[in-house]
Amino acid sequence: MQRSALAPAFLLAALAAASAQAQSFTDNARVRAVEPQYEVVQVPRQECTSQWVQEQPRAAAPGAGGYGGAIIGGVAGGLLGNQVGRGHGREAATAAGAVIGAITGDRIANSGTAVAAPVPEAREVRSCRTVYDQQNRLTGYRVTYDYRGVESTTVMRDQPGATIPVRVSVTPLEPEIRR
Repeated sequence: MQRSALAPAFLLAALAAASAQAQSFTDNARVRAVEPQYEVVQVPRQECTSQWVQEQPRAAAPGAGGYGGAIIGGVAGGLLGNQVGRGHGREAATAAGAVIGAITGDRIANSGTAVAAPVPEAREVRSCRTVYDQQNRLTGYRVTYDYRGVESTTVMRDQPGATIPVRVSVTPLEPEIRR
């Protein structure tokens, strides 16, 4: 029981000793100068341009009219060759007729097709790049203030008025202990 009563008394004594060492309070100091502080930042943005270009479409390759003529000619030549030969000669005549008919049918199908010159086409070409702009960003204010003849400087987030609050701490001076 005595131990529990001593603990709060000891705690109060420790607090009293600490407060005797240093005391602080707030007061107002007069503002002498305020200077905004900036940092330079890089801000990216897209810069795009468009151009119209003339493009030649690809021309069709010669003989690219299709395989219809060669197929029809090959079938017709094979039928005619089959009618001409006898025995093993019939097989050879059928094969030769199919080859000659395919070549002839392809030439007939593609020779009558007139290929027109391709017409140039216009299309838009868009190109973009990233450009960095420099901007000044406000980071705070460098404040010069005077408290009882002592000039000091600090950086504050917001712009102060004519005075700013300061914390004043008072500590007793102790004489040097000589040994």
